[in-house]
Amino acid sequence: MLSHLQTELPSHRVARKKIIRQMQPKKMFFLLAETFLALGDASRVQIIWALSQGELCVGEIAELLEMSQPTVSHHLRTLRNLKLVKVRKNGRTSSYSLDDKHIENLLHEGIKHVSDFL
Repeated sequence: MLSHLQTELPSHRVARKKIIRQMQPKKMFFLLAETFLALGDASRVQIIWALSQGELCVGEIAELLEMSQPTVSHHLRTLRNLKLVKVRKNGRTSSYSLDDKHIENLLHEGIKHVSDFL
């Protein structure tokens, strides 16, 4: 009996080789999965959305999203650890913003995706 590899079409072999050449390190997939897990929480997505509008401090985020400051701080710590948001300190005040344009792009692509369901 012929093995699967022996009966494979030439076009499939070419496609498989291309995939293998372009394969990313496992760590990249792990970090991407962690990012998606972080964004799997509606509160964190709301925080990301608020920060996509501009830099905000914890109190402003808490007030805008009707959350407690400790809850917002907890979510911001998670988002900061994954490099989704960054903090700028000015004396005793900490202001948060998105870490880079990729985060905003990811948010907007997700919004476009789900807007069809509304």
